[in-house]
Amino acid sequence: MTNEDALAPDAKATGPAPDPALDALLAAVPFAVELGIELEAAGPEFAGAVLPWSPRLCTVGGVLHGGALMALADTAGAVCAFFNLPAGAGTSTVESKTNFFRAVRSGHVRAEARPLHTGRSFIVIQTDLYDAEGKRVGQTTQTQAVLGTG
Repeated sequence: MTNEDALAPDAKATGPAPDPALDALLAAVPFAVELGIELEAAGPEFAGAVLPWSPRLCTVGGVLHGGALMALADTAGAVCAFFNLPAGAGTSTVESKTNFFRAVRSGHVRAEARPLHTGRSFIVIQTDLYDAEGKRVGQTTQTQAVLGTG
């Protein structure tokens, strides 16, 4: 994905994109759509996404699989990084580290992604994961490469 496929610059400048624009942005990541991730906000300073709990995404004991949580964090982080790219550039995750703090057995998980560093070659994003009660269930720090600028 390149940022030429993103929302029009005027849409980004006026605040959160309308739902059809967020749906179109998420459609560029078919795996996220397959998991049931919903994009709630997208911009250079913040991206928010939600993953509903589902038995099909669980491991033993009805616990939401860590891989599903990491995919949620990666998706929100990539969207946030995407909005920090120079014109015509793309991005790809090159490193990701997740800490899990508690199990999720129902409800949903909300991802809140914010940039820690936006450079010419790499963008570093921190994504906090919260359960339906607002308790932090995990935290992911990922590095996104800036592609196609040189």
